[in-house]
Amino acid sequence: MATQIDKEACREAYNQVRDDNTDTNWAVFKYENNIIVPGGQGTDYEDFKRLCTDDARLFGFVRITTGDAMSKRAKFTLITWIGENISGLQRAKISTDKTLVKDIVQNFAKEFMISDPRELEEDYIRTELKKAGGANYDAQAE
Repeated sequence: MATQIDKEACREAYNQVRDDNTDTNWAVFKYENNIIVPGGQGTDYEDFKRLCTDDARLFGFVRITTGDAMSKRAKFTLITWIGENISGLQRAKISTDKTLVKDIVQNFAKEFMISDPRELEEDYIRTELKKAGGANYDAQAE
């Protein structure tokens, strides 16, 4: 059976993360049978990481603040998490299902496909987003 997505509910979760007037920093889209649905939202990146277990396959849309003391910017990323215990068929299917998510999650600086929890470290994601952003004028980091 083909995977479907709850477009309205997922779009609402996506817009919450994009909205500068909310504290929401992440939203997860998970599978319920063959339907991709919102699986949670939050303000603490550590809460997002806790959802990325060995038995999970999900998509995360995350806001990361980058910049220096003079200029802060919100950068967005799409993270595809595939846990260690996910079958080969489900691993293959997530790549095609991602197009459904990308119909809603359209604005992000960088995309990650991760199955190693170490790559979920916020500092790693932030560094990769800075690289994707081009020029880095953060004199404090030199």
